Amino acid sequence: MLNFISEDMRRNPYPLYAQMRSVSPVLAVPGGEIWMILDYEGVKRAIHDHDTFSSRAAPPGGGPLDWMIFTDPPRHTKLRSVVVKAFTPRSIAGLEPRIRELSRELVDRTIERGEMDLCADYAVQLPILVIAEMLGIPLADRDRFKRWSDAILNLSQTIGGGEEGARAAREFGAAREEIRAYLAGILPERRRAPEDDLLTRLVEAEVDGERLVEDEILDFFLLLLLAGSETTTNLITNAILCLLDHPSELARLRASPALWPSAIEEVLRYRSPVQAVFRAPRRDVEMHGQPIPAGKLVLAMIGSANRDPKVFEAPERFDVGRDPNPHVGFGHGIHFCIGAPLARLEAKVALPDLVSRLEGLRLASNAPWEPRKTLHVHGPTRLPIRFEPGRR
Repeated sequence: MLNFISEDMRRNPYPLYAQMRSVSPVLAVPGGEIWMILDYEGVKRAIHDHDTFSSRAAPPGGGPLDWMIFTDPPRHTKLRSVVVKAFTPRSIAGLEPRIRELSRELVDRTIERGEMDLCADYAVQLPILVIAEMLGIPLADRDRFKRWSDAILNLSQTIGGGEEGARAAREFGAAREEIRAYLAGILPERRRAPEDDLLTRLVEAEVDGERLVEDEILDFFLLLLLAGSETTTNLITNAILCLLDHPSELARLRASPALWPSAIEEVLRYRSPVQAVFRAPRRDVEMHGQPIPAGKLVLAMIGSANRDPKVFEAPERFDVGRDPNPHVGFGHGIHFCIGAPLARLEAKVALPDLVSRLEGLRLASNAPWEPRKTLHVHGPTRLPIRFEPGRR
């Protein structure tokens, strides 16, 4: 498990995945408290077989969060119904003009400089601006979103325990209380004067005939903030890394823009923004001859599954025209990512915009890029790039 802590492994975990899969598709981490499922079929089963694998999973020593993604049916079904209509492809499609406008504004801020940090200046900003508008957050309050999102995401560091894990838990607790205080000021306004936004939807929602209590609204806000920004940020930056690493595939896209949708799916497979999800067996279960005891933490390794050679031909090849491409980058079954249509649309707008407007796009240095510190997501923390200065 310690191998995953190094920056080299977080930049490129795939050789280790392949090595571990060759030993066994199911492996116990030394100590026996955590199990990893590495093959496509095994990961797919762990994600969708909620009768066997519960989503009520948490790192050793901690408890699961009361978020929709950490619940099982029937409660999961009821909670999902609260927001699912806001994330249907039809609902999301109406956001495209505004996403294009935001993308143009973000590129305009840096295009004359000829350089930017793709993460901080663009890939973080775009999805946060979009989800903030969907929630109905005032423009002046949006600077807090990234700090809150990081504190939520860093909870995965509690898996390793120690001082780093304790610090991550403290930072999350502090962010949660800050968000609680923030919502205490803004939710009464929505009750007095409802608006066409997600906060109003949460205030007015009912589960089992009862309105959501304050803690339930807080948990939805935390989830929507993270899910509405983190995946898209890493999808955009990972896509640019893929294209710069594979200039022939970038040339294919320039020549055939109709390939962009399949290129986005290939990024989701090749550099999955979400590398792992947590599960806990309800009972002892055997997979590939390995008995996994009930209640243990299981990491369903999406990043490994999407490179399984039993499913994907030449899985180590990045191919913007790959078809079929049955990746599980957004999960599978009842827990399929509710924000998938939004992430795909934002990427469909962002990537052609970046590639077409930033001429001579390249990394700013040959130094290895700095990866995210968390185990279960994949992408850079910073990504300095250069390009030819252009006009707005």
